[in-house]
Amino acid sequence: MNNSTLPESLSSHSIEVRSQKLNILRQSLEEVYPAHFHRDLTNAELSEKYSHLQDDEKSQDIVTIAGRVYSSRNSGMFMDLHDASGKIQIFTHKNTTDQDSQNLLPMIDLGDIIGVTGQVRRTKRGELTVNSQTITMLTKALNSIPETYYGLSDIETRYRKRYLDIISNPDSKLRFQKRSRIISQIRHFMENNGFMEVETPILQPIYGGATADPFKTHHNILKADMYLRIAPELYLKRVLVSGLTDQVFELNRNFRNEGISSRHNPEFTMIEAYWAYTDYRDMMKLVEDLFHNLVISLYGKTDIPFGEKVISFKKPFACKSMPQLVKEATGIDFMLLKSDQEARVAAQSIGIEVEEDAIWGEVMMSLFEEKIEKNILHPMHITDFPKDISPFAKEVVGESRLVERFETYCNGWEICNAFSELNDPIEQRIRMEKKLKKSHERGEKIILDEDFLDAMTYGMPPASGLGLGIDRLIMLLTNAPSIRDVILFPVQRLKK
Repeated sequence: MNNSTLPESLSSHSIEVRSQKLNILRQSLEEVYPAHFHRDLTNAELSEKYSHLQDDEKSQDIVTIAGRVYSSRNSGMFMDLHDASGKIQIFTHKNTTDQDSQNLLPMIDLGDIIGVTGQVRRTKRGELTVNSQTITMLTKALNSIPETYYGLSDIETRYRKRYLDIISNPDSKLRFQKRSRIISQIRHFMENNGFMEVETPILQPIYGGATADPFKTHHNILKADMYLRIAPELYLKRVLVSGLTDQVFELNRNFRNEGISSRHNPEFTMIEAYWAYTDYRDMMKLVEDLFHNLVISLYGKTDIPFGEKVISFKKPFACKSMPQLVKEATGIDFMLLKSDQEARVAAQSIGIEVEEDAIWGEVMMSLFEEKIEKNILHPMHITDFPKDISPFAKEVVGESRLVERFETYCNGWEICNAFSELNDPIEQRIRMEKKLKKSHERGEKIILDEDFLDAMTYGMPPASGLGLGIDRLIMLLTNAPSIRDVILFPVQRLKK
């Protein structure tokens, strides 16, 4: 029967039977859940060490391994033992296995964690096997695990009970192992390129650095409202002002009290980086190098699969201007539109509805998202963003309505966002106050971060800045259709 869809009554029966076995074990064993067990090798290390064994060849070595029982055949004569690194077959026989261990066999169920000491051999069929001499119960599982062949059939259970998903789904396990590796490689890449990692507040008195609704809490001792950060930007720029380092990054969690979708989770991982004495073109090259290195490390080539598509990360990535792309896709030249009203009318003329108070840059961005974004398959840098939606970016020289900003898109998704950072404290105040006024008109409760503006008056060096969504990048690199597939414990609706 498929254990991934066990009826509640059968599951309860399984717990009852296993509980009875546990009681028997408590009477016969000194400890059913021992505090310590020494193993010599992981399963992967064992496989590597004895890879030289030929079929039907036996080693004289005695080893001790441990893991979870995933399958049992011939009344426990053959068991598959899994640890985090892989699988090893266990063979038990009255001629090699001691009597206490033979007595233990009927008490062992799928999902139990055991230790095994025995002799290593390779079977006639080529299966590396440990001929057990002693078996030790390390953890008695009271509930049955899903069958690895079927996995968990209910997708919500996969996310809510991720531990069962990983137990039963090798692809899920591999994906999270890759996630750890990718994050480690990103850190090493940044450090090897001269960046210092820092930690800035997650609990903040004023939220900023992005446009999003925050999670709000209250500090009892300080008697003040606090917010989970939506971005670390304004604190990382304070670090640049301090002179602690000219190259800084933070890889950590951000929180946005907004919708949940296949690409959005309220709690997500992001890297932000700031690089003094460079501009957005330098950051563009860094992004390409990072993506290229990750892809080569994982796949050994620049072309990777995503669903039925193939995405090429060959350098250099394409680079296109947003106003030019919008003009090509819609026939509307935003650089000829002089007012917000003209922009809104132009959008409506091609059937794109925008908010009544939408400004010039918001309208252009809406057309880009509607007509262009979803069609970008291979990595592409989009440049020349509107200034009125980019309060922290420097103007394009000679074009006061555009800024030195790029976003990198791939598979129809925004992956990262980067600027030549605005460091004129007077201009920065003007833009933030303008944004504040517009936000208040829309009923949004945003507070001006005066401490950040004060820090800017002490002088921040010219710099480029980057924000990159780690979860979405990992989706791409591991062929995952949903962000919930790459977050170990994604936000779930509470069960009633």
